[in-house]
Amino acid sequence: MLSDFPENIQTTIRVIPDAPGVYQYYDAEKKLLYIGKAKSLKKRVSSYFNKEHDNNRLRIMVSKIRDIQYIVVKTELDALLLENNLIKKHQPRYNINLRDDKTYPWICIKNEAFPSMFATRQVVKDGSIYFGPYASIQVMRTMMDMIRQLYPLRTCKLVLSKENIEKQKFSKCLEYDIGRCKAPCIKLQTEEDYNENIQQVKNIIKGNSNEVIRYLNNKMLAAAANLEYEIAETYKRKIDILERYQAKSTIVNPAITDVDVFSIAADEKTAYVNFLKVHNGSIIQGHTIELKKRLDESNEELLVFAINELRTRFESKAKEIILPFMPEEKWDKVEYIVPQRGDKKNLLELSERNLYAYMKDRQKQIELVDPERHTKRVLQTMMKDLRMTVEPKLIECFDNSNIQGTNAVSAMTVFRNGKPSKKEYRHFNVKTVIGPDDFATMEEVIFRRYSRVINDGLELADLIVIDGGKGQLHAALNSLKKLDLIGKVTVIGIAKKLEEIYFPNDSIPLYLDKRSESLRIIQYI
Repeated sequence: MLSDFPENIQTTIRVIPDAPGVYQYYDAEKKLLYIGKAKSLKKRVSSYFNKEHDNNRLRIMVSKIRDIQYIVVKTELDALLLENNLIKKHQPRYNINLRDDKTYPWICIKNEAFPSMFATRQVVKDGSIYFGPYASIQVMRTMMDMIRQLYPLRTCKLVLSKENIEKQKFSKCLEYDIGRCKAPCIKLQTEEDYNENIQQVKNIIKGNSNEVIRYLNNKMLAAAANLEYEIAETYKRKIDILERYQAKSTIVNPAITDVDVFSIAADEKTAYVNFLKVHNGSIIQGHTIELKKRLDESNEELLVFAINELRTRFESKAKEIILPFMPEEKWDKVEYIVPQRGDKKNLLELSERNLYAYMKDRQKQIELVDPERHTKRVLQTMMKDLRMTVEPKLIECFDNSNIQGTNAVSAMTVFRNGKPSKKEYRHFNVKTVIGPDDFATMEEVIFRRYSRVINDGLELADLIVIDGGKGQLHAALNSLKKLDLIGKVTVIGIAKKLEEIYFPNDSIPLYLDKRSESLRIIQYI
């Protein structure tokens, strides 16, 4: 049972995400025991430790587990592909039925005039473009069928050179008669038109369906404007097909042959760096390290240190490194890339998703093992982000409402040490304001609340949050000024979906990172 295992195993089981991914079990000597995939990491990994196993081999393997590592992916199919790559790379003792390199098929767009599209299990480096591998043959075939509905592509193996076409060496075939090919072999389709279709096919396979839909929509509108209604209807049918099938995937392009991917995030005391290794179009390694800051090092210094550590540890010889920003210090004979779009940008985003999943889990572990440390870190982060001189241990937030200009009310939520204190929430019926005057309502409610705080000797908030822009913030400040509380408490206003933060006497709002814990707590409040 779980209680029989070390504390680090129990903690990991509590915080592991309910998401698709691959898990790896290690023994006391850090030797890899087993690699598995899961639709839900939490359910699958927990199942190993919450029941007795009849299989003797499985029981022995579980008894040896002393550490659990995992990689989060986007879909169950991605988990299957990643598991396959990792097993072939590491060959753990307790894994069986290893698959060879031809396990999964690819979609190939051939490097030739009027390129053909077909499925293959063999990647040939002849300049052709490959997409995959696909863990499900059915998914791949469904995509190819959908593409052929949209764009009739040739399926023959004819050499359609300009010379051969000009000499009229070919004749149309049955594929043309049934509408599955436009017969470029007899000049019924130009090479420019065919290549334009191939470009749209590439976008669809890579998941850029919206870009293709926009392209088809422009074509449809142009045809309609020229009164070519039948052509416009053809484009409309294609748009309908694509909208029913929005192909999104985290497939790695095999053209990306040997690449290291790094991403970094840091708070005041700690930095986290994620590393993904891509080889021959497949992710074969994933690892996240945690770095403790000593002298308030910059993200650039930390990233350079991590690159050196991880490339040495995993003996990486990759000549290309994908990064979120360009550092000054670089490895010799290695190209550094900060991608803005495309497959390499998708790889960087995948690394960042794993990074933030790891950080979230580490924070949950800290919260379970040491709640006071977690609270202290949250309060310190908010104090720094909101330019405060004290930790916001007590936060009070105000928001107004009315029913079509009447029955004005206001509510106050209260947070202590970063968590709701619902017993202290208050509701105010507005007494002096007539009509829909949000500013006057805010002024009244703030005055009433903090008059009582002063008169009854109650605890004064460290942070007052006003749900509204500069106008509501100014109204609140009017009341605080009357009560001589200006400078004794931090006051901010939040506006535009809780993303703009206004300070007194500052017309320029503060924008916190959308992944910021401070912003998340303010939105929660």
